[in-house]
Amino acid sequence: MNLVQDPCLPIRYRNGQKAYAPPAAITDPEAVDLDFPRADFNGAAYQFLIALLQTVRSPANRKEWLRLYLQPPSQEDLETSLAPWSDHFELLGDGPCFLQDFDSLDSARSTSIASLLIESPGEQGIKQNTDHFVKRGIGEAMCAACAAMALYNFQATGPAGGTGYRVGIRGGGPLTTLVMPHEPSASLWEKLLLNILPRDHRRFRHSEPSPGDWRVLPWLGPTRTSEKGSSTRVTTPEDVHPLHVFWGMPNRIRLSLPEGQGACQVCGQETENILRRLRMTNLGYNYDGPFRHPLTPYRYEPKNGEHTAISLKGQKGGVGYRHWESLTLEDPEQGHIPASVVQDYLESKRGLLQGHKQPRLWVFGYDLKQNKPRGWYNTQMPLIAVSADRRDLFLYGVRQLEQAAVKAAQRTRSAVKEAWFSRPRDAKGDFEFIENRFFEATASDFYACLALLAEAVECGESNLPPAVAGRWLNCVTRAANEVFESLALAGEEQAMDDLKRVIAARNRLRYWLSWEREMKVLRQQAKQGEAA
Repeated sequence: MNLVQDPCLPIRYRNGQKAYAPPAAITDPEAVDLDFPRADFNGAAYQFLIALLQTVRSPANRKEWLRLYLQPPSQEDLETSLAPWSDHFELLGDGPCFLQDFDSLDSARSTSIASLLIESPGEQGIKQNTDHFVKRGIGEAMCAACAAMALYNFQATGPAGGTGYRVGIRGGGPLTTLVMPHEPSASLWEKLLLNILPRDHRRFRHSEPSPGDWRVLPWLGPTRTSEKGSSTRVTTPEDVHPLHVFWGMPNRIRLSLPEGQGACQVCGQETENILRRLRMTNLGYNYDGPFRHPLTPYRYEPKNGEHTAISLKGQKGGVGYRHWESLTLEDPEQGHIPASVVQDYLESKRGLLQGHKQPRLWVFGYDLKQNKPRGWYNTQMPLIAVSADRRDLFLYGVRQLEQAAVKAAQRTRSAVKEAWFSRPRDAKGDFEFIENRFFEATASDFYACLALLAEAVECGESNLPPAVAGRWLNCVTRAANEVFESLALAGEEQAMDDLKRVIAARNRLRYWLSWEREMKVLRQQAKQGEAA
């Protein structure tokens, strides 16, 4: 399969139909989304297409970007742009193959193609029979289209895999953030173009790519292996092309030849060329230095004088509005660096698309502990912005809302534990789900408050508007009480008998909600509106 020429992408159309098509079909205005059977494959496919467009058809400047956004090229025109690169995107064969080692790896260990699935149990887990929750035998036969996305997803996620197995160019398990149009029914072309940077962007300036350059597509040349003492032990941004970040290849993998006809265990499609095995070895690209992937947010520690940016990762408890600030607003004081595509939207595309509805931010990624996935997170949130001269005031208001919510969530968890246990501090277990329930209950109001705050700040308001303070105070108070009431009597049998303890815990929670500093400040700000 050639990933540029062949129908390798399941595309969903406006009429609800689904069909496999080549990448050039993304210009069809009736194409609205990708439709792989796995959420992580859809995320990988979006990244693959963005990487492809950024490499072969990125606009020269913002003016050309706007023209491409409003007037997509024809499928034939895009095919012409892709043609010089197509030979370098063969999935199988004896020569260079997509995202696979330049060497044939004949002496490397052979393993199931299911190893490309992030949740697949490793050889040790199967050997020791510890794969209780993620069962073996899933994904052991794949069609070429699913194998290609599994391969891209594996290389991009970059999970740690043992001694000498390198993490990805963004570290292991990075979050990806994409700018999405307000309307889910917007064309696939619009969704992709919002995440394409012009060639004059600071990330890619003076770096015109050429087909056949291994510094862009690393599988076109011998792998820069990372044996101890090797002159190529570490690969830095100076060693490769800026576009290399989209095609990072930390793992040395080679897909084995197809084994005849069969059904894909991922998508269910019958294929004449089922893939079952691959060869893999260690000591691949060892990325180090200030790589910055345009689709991923980063953070550094300015208080320690440390300016080495680390990609934000998926984390236990998921991604929600308490992470909104770090994903969308640059803050040198806190070391927050949103993804380049997010910054570019806020700094330039937002102005170019005046009159368009507020876009959304799509956040997805694995929560990995070492190389073991604890969860896959996939969420969307509004992308709200204000003008540069009002940004600090907006940021101050956002933090007021966040801090009040975080404190209330923590206090709600403490109150529930006090209701459940006579010695709550000694209670063992993970009680983070209590806070998560609180955050879920307050998410829609938080984003509504953000929109009101942004509007007020743009109009010259310098403090948290009374309407925002009042709405958030009521929301936080209501959610804390409702979460407590729903959980307080769901504890151990002896705790349910002690209604006195439950009532005392409820009263302490209500007192806190009335008199804690963050709540008092919100109440005072809300009353300013009543006085006016």
